[in-house]
This record gives sequence, structure tokens and C-alpha cells, in this order.
Amino acid sequence: MNIRTTGRTATGPTAGSQAAPPALHVRDVTVRFAGLTALDAVSFTVAPGSVHALIGPNGAGKSTCFNVLSGLCRPAAGQVLLGDTDLTGLAPHRIAALGVARTFQNIVTTEGTVADNLMLGRHALSRAGFAASALRLPSAVREQRAHLERVREIAELTGLGAHVDTPVALLSYGDRKRVELARALCLEPRVLLLDEPVAGMNGVERAATADVVRTVREQLGLSVVLVEHDMGLVMRLADEVTVLDFGRRLAHGTPDEIRRHPEVLRAYLGTGAPDETPKIPEAAETPEAAAIPEAGQTPQTPQIPETAAITETTETTKATETTKATKATETTKATKATKATPPTEETDVTEPPGENAP
Repeated sequence: MNIRTTGRTATGPTAGSQAAPPALHVRDVTVRFAGLTALDAVSFTVAPGSVHALIGPNGAGKSTCFNVLSGLCRPAAGQVLLGDTDLTGLAPHRIAALGVARTFQNIVTTEGTVADNLMLGRHALSRAGFAASALRLPSAVREQRAHLERVREIAELTGLGAHVDTPVALLSYGDRKRVELARALCLEPRVLLLDEPVAGMNGVERAATADVVRTVREQLGLSVVLVEHDMGLVMRLADEVTVLDFGRRLAHGTPDEIRRHPEVLRAYLGTGAPDETPKIPEAAETPEAAAIPEAGQTPQTPQIPETAAITETTETTKATETTKATKATETTKATKATKATPPTEETDVTEPPGENAP
């Protein structure tokens, strides 16, 4: 049995046992679609074992950059290197075999159980042929058993251990997104590309996913490239941040440097003057990010407004409606009272009878 891993066995990795991943270099990458330049000479480097965030407004070129890194898009110019290995122009399956795995913004599949989905990520590591697997030869059975054991370990690592045999279609949205992340980890990558991993999640789900990303980086020692619009999560997790705007690199630095960068403020907030004090909020300044705990902390469930406040609002509304009804009734009565009674003609009964009266 020969299962490719990144410096660890398929049945029980230990933190720090694997060699550090190589640096990922993006050098002057340019992508054009007809007359549109989606990326214009973009360059950055992902340090080994770091979390590198790629941020920017909608249409900045973030997803295009991910497509270049994963082989779905071939650049018109530039180069992508994983260590000394040139990834530029390679097919996606060859880049995946070299240790680069990615997730997508949307959930790819909900068919089968969690274990079935995670086993898809082990396909590139399998050495048993179709015939050996179909005939259930001993070598193929042993390899399948080892892959399944590793799948269960990764499920535990990503918080899905209790759902290994559960159909993905029955899971919550947040758990389905974590299945996507776990399937990418099953490839045993050296570089993990996460494309908006918390998009559409509530505060508690975002906190859980952020904790998973932190744990994965620490225990598996891999590099993470993160595309995300949640600035609270980015500022809390990232070691370095690269900002794209209209396909060009706008800024690069630490999270603290980026959130005060005047060009970044102009791109995000429409202002660039340093004296105007607006800035990209830190993690604790956003409601969603407030739910993301520090390492070792347990996320808190948002509090529901007390019943007394709701009752007080209801009583106030009822009192207002009663006052309006009373005023309307008094106005109606006053209107009726002011209407004049039609005058009647008076008849003089004392007038003497005429000459022709009997």
C-alpha cells in the first residue's frame, strides 16, 4: 500500500511531524478575458505555514486569482511557483497532486454521507486500480480501510466527527460548508485555498469555522490562502493581507497596517484622507466577528430580548390605539351636535276666517 501524504502517515498525524510546506509565489500574473483585464501584474508570496488573506471589493479579481492558483484559468503572463515547482498552466488534477487543494464559494455536492464526500478527496491518493478495487483484492481492501480511518480523523478535526455517517443533505448549512473544507483537507494539501468559507453563515457558524481554520493551520502546519468579505474574521486569522482593486494589487501588509491604509479606505469606504478617522473595523468591532472567540474560548449564543421589553412595547401600542379611537369618537359626537336642525314654517291659527267662510 502506498498512500501519498505530506510527511505523515494516513492513520494519525501529529502536530508538527510534517515538514513545513514550501512558499507559494505569485509573480506578475496577468489574466485577460477578451478586452477585459481581470488581473494586471499581480504579485504576492504566501509564507510557509501562514494564513494569507486576499481581499478586495466585488470584481477586484480575487476568484480569478484563485482559479489561476488551482489551474482552472491559465494566465496570459506571469508565473505561479510552489517552492521550486512551476504550477503555471498545469491541469487542475496535476496541481492537486502537487498539494494544492481548494474550496468553492458554493456547496459542490450534497449527495451521499459525509464519509462518502470526504472519500472523494482521497481519490488522488489512491494507488489501487479499478480492477483491484472491483475484485476486492487484499491490497485494495487495506488501502480503503486506511483511507477511511484518515477520513474519520479529519472529520473529528473539523467538528464533523458525529456526522460521519449522516447524509450531507440532512446537515445544516454551516456543517455542509465544513464538509467542503474537510474534503479539501482529505487531499493532504500543503497549501489550502479557501474561497469565502463563512459566506452565508450565522455568527455561531462563523465562529466554529474560524476555529476550524485556526486548528487546521496549527495542527497540520499547512499554508492557507483565504478569500473572504468578513473583515472581522480576516483581521483575526490572517498573518498577512493582500488587497486587490480592479485587478491590481492595491496594498500588502499585516492586518493592522491594512486596516489603516489610506488607499484601502478609499476602495472600501470611499474616503482616503488619513485625518478623517474611518477605518476597516477590527474583529471585535463587528457584530459577526464578536461571535468569533479567541483560541480556547467557547462561542456564546446570542441573547434573545427579554419578555418584559416586548410586553411594554405591546402595551404602549395598545394604549396609543385606544387614545386614537377615543379622539375619533369625541370628534364624531361634536360634529353631530353642531349640525343645525332644519327650520319649520309657522302657521298663524288666529287669523280670522275669510268672507266666504260658513
